Formats: sequence, C-alpha cells, structure tokens
Amino acid sequence: MAAPIATHILPETANISTWGRLFVGGLDVAAIAEEYGTPLFVYDEYHLRKRCQEAVSSFGTGVAYASKAFLCAAMAKLAYEEGMHIDVASSGEAYVALRAGVPADLLVFHGNNKSTAELTYALEHNFGRIVVDSFDELERLRRLANYGHARPKVLLRLTPGVEAHAHEYVSTGQEDSKFGFSIKSGAALEAIVQCRAETSGVQLMGIHAHVGSSVTAIESFEKVVAVMASFFVPLGLPELVIGGGLAAPYMNDDVNVSIRDWAAAVKSAATRAGISSSVVLSAEPGRAIVANAGLTLYRVGTIKDLPDVRTYLSVDGGMSDNIRPALYGAQYEAFLPRAADAERTKPFRIVGKHCESGDIIVRDAWLPEDTVVGDVLCTPATGAYGYAMASNYNKLPRPAVVFVNDGRTQLVVRRESYEDLLRNDIF
Repeated sequence: MAAPIATHILPETANISTWGRLFVGGLDVAAIAEEYGTPLFVYDEYHLRKRCQEAVSSFGTGVAYASKAFLCAAMAKLAYEEGMHIDVASSGEAYVALRAGVPADLLVFHGNNKSTAELTYALEHNFGRIVVDSFDELERLRRLANYGHARPKVLLRLTPGVEAHAHEYVSTGQEDSKFGFSIKSGAALEAIVQCRAETSGVQLMGIHAHVGSSVTAIESFEKVVAVMASFFVPLGLPELVIGGGLAAPYMNDDVNVSIRDWAAAVKSAATRAGISSSVVLSAEPGRAIVANAGLTLYRVGTIKDLPDVRTYLSVDGGMSDNIRPALYGAQYEAFLPRAADAERTKPFRIVGKHCESGDIIVRDAWLPEDTVVGDVLCTPATGAYGYAMASNYNKLPRPAVVFVNDGRTQLVVRRESYEDLLRNDIF
C-alpha cells in the first residue's frame, strides 16, 4: 500500500482539485491526454522557467543548461530567454539550439569523441566554449588552426578521481572513465602544457569536471571542488566549471536538493579551498531543471492477473519513451490523474508494449483498487532523459510533447506518424 502521490515530485503548478483530479498549468491533466493522445510528455512551462531563473541567480552568468536531459527547439529557446547558456554534446544538439535562435557564443560543446567535422562546425559557428576531452582532440584543433580557423576558447575536462556513488553507467568522475584527462596520472598537467604552447591552436580559459549524474550527495560536489582547487589555483585561469549531475526527486520519499543549495555548497567549498572570488565558477544543470517539470501520460490497455504471482498492467508506451528503468534500474511512482489524492492500495507491475520482458516502467507500483482498462496513468518526474532517449523500437512512433502554462497548451513536438518511420528508407 502506498500513500497518495507526494506533491514535491510533481511540477511546480500541480494542484489536486477538491474532487481529486490533477491539474498542471491550470489544466486537467487527464483532459490533456484526451486532447493530444497517449503516450504524451507534458511539461509545466512555469516550472521550467523558474528552475532556469534559479540556476542563473544562483551561479550567475555562464551557467549552462545541459540539453542532453531534454532538448527541442522550444526548450532551447526557453532556456536562452531565461539567461542560460546551452551545453550541447553533439553537433545535432548544437544545430537544434542554433535553429531555435540561441547565439553560437552561448554554446558549450561537450563530447569524448568529437570528429574533425564536428570541431570544424563548432569553429565555423564560433561556439562559446569547447570542452576538450583528449589529446586526439587537441591535435585536431591544432590542425584546424593551421588551416586558418580562429583559435577557439576551450575548457579542459579533467577526471578528478571522485566517486559519486551513482549507477556505473552515469558515474564519470572516477579514474576508470572514458571522459577527461586524469589528474592522478599526470595527463591533466600535460594537457595544460600543450594548450599553453604557442602552436596549440586554442585559448585555454579554464577547467571542467563532471562527477556523474543523478548525484544525491552535495558532499560529492564539495569533494570535487577541493580536489580540483589544488590543481586549478596555481594555473591562474579565469573559469572553473563543476559540471552538472544534481539529482531530482523521483519517489515519494526522495529528498529534493535545490539548485540554490547546490550552488551555495559549491561556492562555500571553493572559498574554503582558496579559489579566488574573481574566478567564474559555474555549472551545467539539466536534470534539476527539467525532471520534475515533466509527466508522462499513458493509456491502460491490458490488465493481466497471475494468481499468487503478480498483476501486470500494460500501457501504450514503454521502454521506447522511458529506457531508464531498463538501463539504470530507475524507479518511478505511478498514479491516476483522475484520482490523484486516492490511496494506492493495489500492487501492479507496469509494463510497456514492447517485445521484451525487460520492458518495465514501474517494477513495484501501487494504484487505486478501481484502476481499469482505459484509465489514463501518469508517471511523474519523467522530464529528464525520457523524450531525450526515446527510440522507435518495434517501430513505435515517438510521443508528442506539450508545454502547459496559465490554462493554455502548446504543442512543441508533434507525435510521429507511420510515414515518419519510413522517412529515411530507400525503396
């Protein structure tokens, strides 16, 4: 048995009416599903803007939205409007941001294996920062500078050797990582030397580190700052970026750590470590901006009771719109928007419609006893890495995305059609 859904994992404007229905952005959530169909991603625009504003006020100019968490033209435009730079991890993400009107000098270009073509694209558009990840990348940039391209402003991504105690697949700060230059091995210092050589082809602006994703302990970020400081301070560089990775609350019992508290802890750790107040100390929040702004709406299609085993509840989406449970073992709550304040007294395993036994959305869910086929079901806190990691597995069209705000809906990504599934096929 589970209590009704906790409001702190819902979008900022979430409100449960006196008759138990969930409203977000002033709109009945179940009614949105009727209008746009399911599966459907619904984002609270007020929540998105408020988190962006919090990031800018907490970290200052230069804080970047980690677009890998969720990107479409409308999201890039919104983050830019609220004063954020945009962290992109591919030329595709950069293209979307540029088409949305984000100035190129506000783009921060990441990636552990940027091709010469991608680096050329970044240089031709004068991206604000390139986060250099390897000696191979430094060599590519040097060659491009010799071909007449302007020297880009770069940050060196370092491996601080800090364990974030996150899932193996989203931990990046440890020594055994495909990302960055290791401080411990001496690679980081060698990269500094190469960047400062007259023939390097780059302008070294600062240092970057990223400890991992979905990190719940602020102490991990404080530890990164302390480790980085001993390396960073003697260099006299003007910029230090501690990356992103702040967790979001997914379950009723999860604690919510605010961006403001995160920034305060990082800044305090920097002061203690002797980092000058003149240094631009910044970050790249993504999940913390969008996770709890988003909901996924499904339609219940089949309920299959296996006596003395479990009850399976199948919905019209699955691992194609939320791969995180299968990939990371991620956990979510589930509830009925028509009865958001109801006690959830019946156990279910919520599964998708894909041909995989691992197509599980919520392994141990609780829903009201009167849950029936045809109900709209909601999984909250799916705003990060749901749509972003969506696929066409089993040739399912990807869902639509809707922003809601002040009683209005805005379709920002249309639902894919069957024709879209054939767009790249050659007959």
